[in-house]
Amino acid sequence: MTTALLTHADGLLHVTPTGMPEQVARLAYIQSALEDLDVLRVDPPLANDASIALCHPQSYIDFVRSKMPTDGFAGLDRETDAETFLSPTSEGAIWRAAGGAVKAVDMVLDDEVTNAFVAMRPPGHHAEQKLPMGFCIFGNVAIAAKHALEVHGLSRVAVVDFDVHHGNGTQALLQDDPRALVVTSQQMPLWPGTGEASDRGPHGTVLNIPLAPGTDGAHAIAEYERLVLPALIKHQPELILISAGFDAHQDDPLAQLNWSVDTYSTLTDMLTKTAQTLCERRVVSVLEGGYDLDALALCARAHVQSLMKAAQ
Repeated sequence: MTTALLTHADGLLHVTPTGMPEQVARLAYIQSALEDLDVLRVDPPLANDASIALCHPQSYIDFVRSKMPTDGFAGLDRETDAETFLSPTSEGAIWRAAGGAVKAVDMVLDDEVTNAFVAMRPPGHHAEQKLPMGFCIFGNVAIAAKHALEVHGLSRVAVVDFDVHHGNGTQALLQDDPRALVVTSQQMPLWPGTGEASDRGPHGTVLNIPLAPGTDGAHAIAEYERLVLPALIKHQPELILISAGFDAHQDDPLAQLNWSVDTYSTLTDMLTKTAQTLCERRVVSVLEGGYDLDALALCARAHVQSLMKAAQ
């Protein structure tokens, strides 16, 4: 078995205004960093509305389409921030980011590959049901989780989000479904200001792990050993999905955690080993944040190499 890499040139066409940290170069750096790896390369398809509607109402899907500009940029945020934009060539990227996550689930659950990494943008873990924010438009990993549950008929899934920012959107999209465990570690305090440890969701299936500014990788790994692995074992997921944000790296300009490339390798190894025990090695990873371009490329490569090692 092998690791699938789902990425597409359309991801380079989602242009953002000059100076925005979520930029075309993020994906270009990742694609270059992964170019020589022996993975199965797959074009992510455009998601259909039915897949996206597993998490977002059709009215919101139509709203996003209606906001596509013919020139310049269109801001999508609605009283949240001023960071989420559309360009005239954004639609393919947005729909392929969601479609790639769905396709990766299909490939893993149909035993075509052991695991998969979806290297697409824009990211998704801040998007709520009807609210785009934080560069995110559709909840890609949450859509993938719902697809696994509703289309493939799984009984339980887990999402583990190690992006430096709280995955508020993923929590909002999945917390009402007791079949989905949502684990998210984040620097606190930090935007969007959510993710307190006391917030366990309506069914106790949310695990928030706040990390103080300056927290290093060793402390984070210890917290994952202490909290995340027991939660996964208790939930017994049949698929583990990863929201792979690489902005907890010590060089990232948007946060103040002190993780290294090795931290991401270790966390990925921990999750893939847990998947080997719990769910036949089934892991789907979806790109989220990471805004220092060199660090992003190095961390993404290390993450995929760990997935490849687990697939051998």
